Amino acid sequence: MNKEQIKTSIIQQIRIIAPDLEYDDIPSDENLQNALEIDSYDFLHLLTALYEQLGVQVPEADYGKVDTLNGMTEYFVERIKLN
Repeated sequence: MNKEQIKTSIIQQIRIIAPDLEYDDIPSDENLQNALEIDSYDFLHLLTALYEQLGVQVPEADYGKVDTLNGMTEYFVERIKLN
């Protein structure tokens, strides 16, 4: 799985949580919870869905590393390469 495929997977999961958003409405470097106006439960749901899809679990200590679309993409790219 390459970086673009991982990013696409993340965006697909974001669209499930925030279905009214267009692709261009998803900021790359802004805090996702703030930008998408989702609560911590929705954010956790996003991470759980990505774990099920990509097989990478994000521990609570790493939530700060995955709080933006770019950060989340890089995090998953690195973890998938290690597996």
